[in-house]
Amino acid sequence: MARPLIAIAGLACETSTFTPSRTSAAAFHPQRGDAILTERYPFLLPGTPLGDSAAWHGALTGHALPGGQVTREAFESLASEIVTRLHEIIAAHGPLDGLWFDIHGAMVVEGVSDSEAVLLRRIRAVIGPSALVSASMDLHGNVSRTLAHAADLLTCYRTAPHVDVRATRERACRNLIACLRRGQRPLKAWVPVPILLPGEQTSTRDEPARSIYAAVEAVEEADGVLDAAVWVGYAWADEPRNRAAVVVTGWERGAVARGAESLARLFWNARAEFMFVAPTGSFAECLDAALQADASRRPFFISDSGDNPTAGGSGDVTWGLTRLLEREEFRAPTGPTVIYASVPGPEAVEIAVRAGVGATVTVAAGAEVDDLHAGPVTLTGRVHSIKEGDLHAGVEVVLQVGSVFAILTKLRKPYHLERDFTQLDLRPREADVVIVKIGYLEPELYAMAKDWMLGLTPGGVDQNLERLGHQRIRRPMWPFDQVFGTDPDLSARFIPMSDEPLTGVDE
Repeated sequence: MARPLIAIAGLACETSTFTPSRTSAAAFHPQRGDAILTERYPFLLPGTPLGDSAAWHGALTGHALPGGQVTREAFESLASEIVTRLHEIIAAHGPLDGLWFDIHGAMVVEGVSDSEAVLLRRIRAVIGPSALVSASMDLHGNVSRTLAHAADLLTCYRTAPHVDVRATRERACRNLIACLRRGQRPLKAWVPVPILLPGEQTSTRDEPARSIYAAVEAVEEADGVLDAAVWVGYAWADEPRNRAAVVVTGWERGAVARGAESLARLFWNARAEFMFVAPTGSFAECLDAALQADASRRPFFISDSGDNPTAGGSGDVTWGLTRLLEREEFRAPTGPTVIYASVPGPEAVEIAVRAGVGATVTVAAGAEVDDLHAGPVTLTGRVHSIKEGDLHAGVEVVLQVGSVFAILTKLRKPYHLERDFTQLDLRPREADVVIVKIGYLEPELYAMAKDWMLGLTPGGVDQNLERLGHQRIRRPMWPFDQVFGTDPDLSARFIPMSDEPLTGVDE
């Protein structure tokens, strides 16, 4: 066949419905046209194996930092532009053979249920029922029956922390090319699994998730199977689609069904084995443990997990920093060295920048968006460092308050890399305690930590799910419900092909 014509489109944002923050269109940093290939996905450029296998055309893709619900205005404006640009691609080049749907899977839009499925239906109205659609997703996304119907292929990451992001996206594109060359839509088996757990209990570093995801490749290797994927689901949104799921695609019905059902049973049978990735405790208990740790266990990392901005937290909850500054142990500059990352405070940052490094300032920061747990925190300290031009934070300032080095930002920012600290003249490896708004430690932090604990702190991504008050998730659901009247139905549901009507309730 001639080189197929494939478009690229999608919106990605992991969205907590338990934070008051909102996500705007600008937060997606949308890329358009050729920039999608040249700046975001060079593995699709001419001269690469995938780039030479098809004619790829970017419509619009956007990836927002996790946060609060996407505003309806933002969604409508970006979705409308995607539709318009797809029309333009078709007008210029002819009918599309396929589309790579570049999403996360846990985006929530104000007033819209199952927003990725809604977006894909709008795309389908443009590209037609015959075009094949391949979606790449985060394993913390959600796969509704409607989404599984609208897409022909769905795959997701197989690691958490996610070290296979590019590999997953390339796999989604390879699978699409394989189906187009074969000239056949794959069979799709979908199994919803009534489990909803946070990522901090399902890291693939640890059992049982390690074994569950190791089994994915074994299923995929069976004759007649093209792809296998397991979604943990996203725990901090309150929607009926939020739960674990398995999708297996391929050509041989029996192999596809057996693979899907085996993965679903493996997940369900392990439900009581999922534990947090590190010792847990209240924030006070974590600080006590860090102070009691000897030199061989420092730096001691603490996850201020309830306001993790890369899980959907607003990032400006001040509860943790407030509790930290109340401790007597850290009030003198000679106390144990603590780095705290971070709290947004635009006015505080502006005051510190005007004063300059070395100046002593009194500022208030945080709680401009999420004041449900604590109000603004007031700090009097010495300006230790200033950095401008960060992609996420804009401007960063470090204030030394006693022995605490608190990072304040103009805009919220995740701190995952050693250079995030060293560029601020901070030395995390030499600190006694490093406190980061995060859940499980990302690889570089994990490598630096001599010991660590997961602080069960409040916020929009509270690890104590029952404290959040879900109302719309399907019940029974583990671990919200410990006793099920009967075992769940883990049989494979073969979803109609996308060019066939979907009937029945979206289970």
